[in-house]
Amino acid sequence: MHVTRSLELEGEPVTEDHGMAARQQKFESMLSSTVITLLWLLAFSMLCMAQSQSIVETLPGFPGKLPFKLETGYVGVGEADDVQLFYYFIESERNPRKDPLLLWLTGGPGCSGFSGLVYEIGLTSQFSLFLFSLIPYGPLSFNYENFDGNEPTFQLNQYSWTKVASIIFLDAPAGTGFSYSRTSQGYNMTDTLSAAQTYEFLRKWLLDHPKFLTNVLYVGGDSYSGITVPIVVQEIHNGNAVGNVPFIKLNGYFLGNPVTDRRSDVSTQIEYAHRVALISDELYESIKESCHGEYVRVDPENVQCLKDIQAYTDCITKLDPANILEPNCPLISPKSKGIGWDQAIFEENPMDILLSWSRTPTLWCRVYNYVLSYIWANDDNVQNALGIRKGTKLSWFRCNKTLSYTYDVVSTIEYHRNLTNTAYRSLIYSGDQDLSVPYVGTQEWIRSLNMTITDDWQPWFVEGQIAGLVHKALYEEFIPYDFCYG
Repeated sequence: MHVTRSLELEGEPVTEDHGMAARQQKFESMLSSTVITLLWLLAFSMLCMAQSQSIVETLPGFPGKLPFKLETGYVGVGEADDVQLFYYFIESERNPRKDPLLLWLTGGPGCSGFSGLVYEIGLTSQFSLFLFSLIPYGPLSFNYENFDGNEPTFQLNQYSWTKVASIIFLDAPAGTGFSYSRTSQGYNMTDTLSAAQTYEFLRKWLLDHPKFLTNVLYVGGDSYSGITVPIVVQEIHNGNAVGNVPFIKLNGYFLGNPVTDRRSDVSTQIEYAHRVALISDELYESIKESCHGEYVRVDPENVQCLKDIQAYTDCITKLDPANILEPNCPLISPKSKGIGWDQAIFEENPMDILLSWSRTPTLWCRVYNYVLSYIWANDDNVQNALGIRKGTKLSWFRCNKTLSYTYDVVSTIEYHRNLTNTAYRSLIYSGDQDLSVPYVGTQEWIRSLNMTITDDWQPWFVEGQIAGLVHKALYEEFIPYDFCYG
């Protein structure tokens, strides 16, 4: 090499060595180009594994093309993207470029975002011989009345929130719905870890959907999401504060019948039962006096308190705790077990549902509709249409009760208190027929935030009829905080 270089400097011909050098240079250039291409392809394939998506134009059970844009996909989170979170995304039918973006987290933990898509976002009416009520349904709802035992069919809901907002329905954490983990460790979950992974999902999803970076974002959920949503909102706030990319245009959060403080949620069940005449004045006064306000960790030596709590349990045991006015269906409705916070309240046993369900029930029961979700989501044609990865799920469950889950947050009141120091809007809404998470406890923790009431209780209406009450509050004239029930 030294000789060749000298000859080149002196301008003498070096045909053989020069040709070899040229060929080597060309080879190195080609090799470099190939390596760069391979590295790019590797990076692209890794990105595709971490984030994959598809547009779903048709669904089994719905005639013709969907009248809205539905996208499904996976986003990898956690160490080495081992956790693959599945999502459904529906663009707003009005103006997706300007309408709000919503991230919806179904309660549970372990309940699929699909439950939000078909059972929770929006309202419709349900009539039976025993009641007429407004039932939450998503942009699509199963046509239960016309189910013939074959393929479940869908009908559109004209009151869906997707009429005015774009919504991400997320299966979180791993093990929920169609989400899965490549490692066994990825299934070990806690409240705080689930929230952190949800925040990571949102950041990656927005980077992959940059046109929604300018849309305002709301995070919402119901039931057990009262624990996870405030933590997710705090994660987003903290991430924005330290300059995480992308900046998320968070505008607020909303919660329905939210589990918030387990002690308060449980302790106010007895007061709620008295307010709605499920127990007598005499029993209510006796249980207050004998238990001294302690209904969770009862002194085993306090015989009168134990007796009163048993009497209370006898009064409510035949009710559906999630909705005390709806029919309590044999085998398939959660049974109240007396005073206490019971995770089973928010879940159903799919085998109980499928084995005990009658196609010609004498009563309408809300949980009958859940039967159709199991039949539909476990169908191979459905999973192909949704882009589900083969072999990642043996069976789909609306709510997975087998999660390896540690409840490491017992109260999110302090998260709410912290968020009152920001400019985010908050909406808390509660049904007044819920014994499991009574509105009495929700009002109690909201009062503990010591906010200024700007608009006291006022009625709100549906088609000219009073549907409930609402009031508004401000924290130090800064954060709007709305609470309504009905």
